Amino acid sequence: MEILAEEYQIQYDAASGTVRCQGSLRLAGTEEYAPVAKLLIDAAGQQPETMKLDLRQLQFLNSSGINMLSKFIVRVRQQGKPQITVLGSKGIPWQGKSLKNLQRLMPSLVLELEEEG
Repeated sequence: MEILAEEYQIQYDAASGTVRCQGSLRLAGTEEYAPVAKLLIDAAGQQPETMKLDLRQLQFLNSSGINMLSKFIVRVRQQGKPQITVLGSKGIPWQGKSLKNLQRLMPSLVLELEEEG
């Protein structure tokens, strides 16, 4: 499963249970984020034991995208699986601020923020 656009790419690797997001997500509202949300839900639906969200190459995610990601995390928490690991980068300003909030929504979420460079 993948979404390829000019500004961003999102790919799901079923073998590793990893969704990789790259580029800049500046979509307008829930409707435009629906294909991204569907990819995440479909990936979680394949029930990998651990699902990784690799955001280390995602330079920007607007508030609508953060909202979509938050709703996805809440949905996974309610279903009780899979375990979620989020990979981020301290070198990307929005990630250091926003990704920690996902742990508040799902305390079992594992957050790994890499140092810059």
